[in-house]
Amino acid sequence: MHGLKAIVLAAGLALAGGMAQGQTAPQTAPASAPAAEAPKAPAPVAVESPAAATTPGAAPAAAATPAAATPADPTLNPDGTHKNGPVAGIGHPVDGHIGIQPQVTKLGESAAHFHNWILLPIITVISIFVLILLAWTIVRYRRKANPNPSKTSHNTLIEIVWTVVPVLILAFIAWPSISLLAKQFKPAPDNAVTIKAIGNQWFWSYEYPDHGGISITANMLKEKGDVPVGQRFRTDVDGPRLLAVDNRIVVPVGTPIRLIATANDVIHSWAIPAFWIKIDAVPGRLNETSFTVDKPGVYFGQCSELCGARHAYMPIVVEAVEPAVFAQWVAAKGGKMPEANKPSAAAPAQPAADKADDTATPVNGTVPAGNAVVENMTAEAATTNQAATGNTDQ
Repeated sequence: MHGLKAIVLAAGLALAGGMAQGQTAPQTAPASAPAAEAPKAPAPVAVESPAAATTPGAAPAAAATPAAATPADPTLNPDGTHKNGPVAGIGHPVDGHIGIQPQVTKLGESAAHFHNWILLPIITVISIFVLILLAWTIVRYRRKANPNPSKTSHNTLIEIVWTVVPVLILAFIAWPSISLLAKQFKPAPDNAVTIKAIGNQWFWSYEYPDHGGISITANMLKEKGDVPVGQRFRTDVDGPRLLAVDNRIVVPVGTPIRLIATANDVIHSWAIPAFWIKIDAVPGRLNETSFTVDKPGVYFGQCSELCGARHAYMPIVVEAVEPAVFAQWVAAKGGKMPEANKPSAAAPAQPAADKADDTATPVNGTVPAGNAVVENMTAEAATTNQAATGNTDQ
């Protein structure tokens, strides 16, 4: 009997406890629920800003600051063809033309003036004089007119004249000749744009070391009938036949250009007649010259040193543009103007105490604590744009 009472009492207590737990469960369930079963926060929704909403066609705020895109090449059309073509009679050979091409550099103008107004008149007078002398000798001293030839073997006056007159002529043309030759190899100033021309069999490649290391490879453009369908071919805008290239080198007008020429295989020669420039590209050597283009335009040249079977298919094309356009072209090629390459701030000076510690002398093969010692350290040579004087071996 007592056992039955104990069982009924225990069941009643259990039932009462269950009812109390059921009443308090809704309040404690959120705090005791596992974290994995908690509802997830909704994903954020992009809401257009008021400024963008009031402006038709405005881009969303998320797209307001995209990554900086590479600017377009100002010398090319959207399809990759050249915008600027050659001017008739300027910078390229012309059928039937006699004389030197119109010059677009101060050096070329001096050379053309020297040729047209000094050398050409002198050689014309000498040629006419010799022709008259030969004709007079043939007529005057022929056998019929002079049956008894003279036995004279020497004439002092004539010998003095034919010695002194050529010496005076050579002395007269020596000064402008030597001056012109010296100007062709005068080192470029510090603000010059450096271009390295590298001759290959059989094409030219170029580097702009002062503008972020821009590299260009220039190959001759073939005629329409010589390339497969869909491949680029030469047009009149590209230039004359056998002189047009796919990639031109670009230079700023009015800025000195330092041209460094070398080669990878055999001797080549970089020549632009309108610049009065011709310099050999020799493997293992760096030959240097300079020029300044005065007029915008497209100018053509060729390799002028016999370099192999396809020597005639190494054209050179230079496009001279305004300095602002040149800066855009450099940016389009992934380079930078020299001012952008300078460090923004100088490195802070090292405290005197640190310098003293760095120069501490080891004692018994050990160095006091705090000193950093680097062995077999070679200081890197400073980079400079100083022009070389003359030819420099690699």
